Amino acid sequence: MPTEVSMRLISPLIALALAFGAGAAAGQDQAQAQPATGDEQVTRAHGYAIVGDLKLPADFPYLPYVNPDAPKGGYIVESVPNTSNFDNFNPFTFKGRPAVFASTMLEAMLGRDSSDFGSSYCLLCETLEYPESRDWVIFNLRPEARFADGTPVTAGDVVFSVETMREQASTGTKLLIQQQIAKVEAIDDRTVKFYFTPDYPRREVITFAGGLPILSRADFAARDLRLDEPMDKPLVGSGPYALTGWNMGRWVEVTRREDYWGEDLPLNIGRNNFDRMRYEYFADYDAAFQAFTAGEYTFRRENSSIKWATAYDFPAQDKGWVKVETLPDNSSVSMQAWVFNLRRPKFQDPRVRRAIGMMFNFQWTNEKMFYGLYSRPDSYWENSALEATGLPSDAELALLEPLRDDLPGTVFTEAAASWPGGSEQPRDRRIMRQAAALLDEAGWTIDDDGLRRNSEGEVLRVEIMNDSVTLDRILNPYIENLRAVGIDAVNSRVDNAEAQARERAHDFDMTSTFLGQSPIPGAEMLPVFGSEFASSESNLIGLTNPAIDALMKHVELAETTEEMTTAVHALDRALRAMYLAVPQWYNADHWVAYYDMYEHPETLPDFALGQMDFWWFNPEKEARLKAEGALR
Repeated sequence: MPTEVSMRLISPLIALALAFGAGAAAGQDQAQAQPATGDEQVTRAHGYAIVGDLKLPADFPYLPYVNPDAPKGGYIVESVPNTSNFDNFNPFTFKGRPAVFASTMLEAMLGRDSSDFGSSYCLLCETLEYPESRDWVIFNLRPEARFADGTPVTAGDVVFSVETMREQASTGTKLLIQQQIAKVEAIDDRTVKFYFTPDYPRREVITFAGGLPILSRADFAARDLRLDEPMDKPLVGSGPYALTGWNMGRWVEVTRREDYWGEDLPLNIGRNNFDRMRYEYFADYDAAFQAFTAGEYTFRRENSSIKWATAYDFPAQDKGWVKVETLPDNSSVSMQAWVFNLRRPKFQDPRVRRAIGMMFNFQWTNEKMFYGLYSRPDSYWENSALEATGLPSDAELALLEPLRDDLPGTVFTEAAASWPGGSEQPRDRRIMRQAAALLDEAGWTIDDDGLRRNSEGEVLRVEIMNDSVTLDRILNPYIENLRAVGIDAVNSRVDNAEAQARERAHDFDMTSTFLGQSPIPGAEMLPVFGSEFASSESNLIGLTNPAIDALMKHVELAETTEEMTTAVHALDRALRAMYLAVPQWYNADHWVAYYDMYEHPETLPDFALGQMDFWWFNPEKEARLKAEGALR
């Protein structure tokens, strides 16, 4: 979960991947073989799993982690701190800043099981059909599926959605669709067929197609909408919630639809329990916290260690009104890091990047500023079986050797790269000497004024773009350490709007972001590290490396868990050896505080906290809180 950083809105591409499950696929249980098409058997199934079999049978009553008897009703209000608010409702474009609920009303063919990352089950579809080759897939739509305006969800809407996203969505989304989907056609109103591009790996294409959000063709025609332009009103979707209220830039609210077509689907039992869900926007993290203590909103995910360690002793908690919990988060760690912009010539030399990264003293920062609550990642798949360790295995070397010319030599001769842990002192003299030596080797030598210059007399100036007041206390000591080795380092304070604009224009030296990778890596890797995406908004690093492209292809082509693990190990150690980013820290738990009127299942699923999904409201507890003056 995000920690100690600004809560800048996630990119449309990544948001859609998280919401609709891009990156899952392959292997079934409870599937039925149909008569052969040519030489291939056609499988008809109720869902799709990435590895092995679906865990739930075709007649499953509800997802394993929900409370099927959870009552409907009530409300939940959260905050969005440290943002420049929002100015439109289009989640597919980088023009403007979309509201956080902008895609909530949209559904896809398939829905996710948060206890099993690789499994997806039919939502808008009743069944899906595909051949052994996975060259195509047919989704058979549910006849009862309806948009919020009462019109049916048809195959024509599916075709319209895919083609519109292919042409008008953000660059990363367009490229993924263009790479994977050759054509989509409506066979009839309830049957739609996707054809996949001939050379694209087949492991995840079916779930990628099934995870694309479905738009209302009639809504777009009536309002003359485009996905590449801001929208002043929300989209019409088929989901359980409609975006019904907002004050532009200040708050946004969705309301549960009483006429939702899919209320009784097994995939939805025990979910979508709140009548209203709302986000309040705050420009300042501290202001957001104070508003919570005063009862202005009701649920808080804490992202600051100093607040978690020192601030949760306010009157509402002392009186028992606010419940504070540490809940387990078993999802893989999404690496949070300062990334280098490789489009800058000064960052082309990996020795420079390594020296800059070495000067972040995590141990001192964690002890002095984080109360020892955090750990530091090295791997892009930290705390999982996909994390590379030690020297490469023979199986890894078989993948790496043909790519040797485009990889650092240390990939083959040294253990998987990791950053120094730091020391108890703010400046580690030993590390400073090592970093200085690397900079000397790279041609950046100390001048008479104490600054490093190259042979052309250019100063090694590094601006770390920062849109968070709360990050200043961590970033400023790092800046001082960089200056101590002769780097003209600057904490470049900007507001959220400028940060977003500059990231989209690739106008920065270093910036803080998430390089999150899924437990079952697939297409979501490509926008972050792929050469074809280097000019897009999603590849902030600007990485263009044929070896990394080839290793990601090996990951996508893997047909077994063993093959995938080997390929990810090779990819992880290659990325780490390039020193593309300076890892920050992570929290292995969910820190939550909420007014004591919410309840949740005793055991949460591995891949979701689910407070706006499968938690529920207790009206008796709310009545007590109101009677005692806890809520405004």
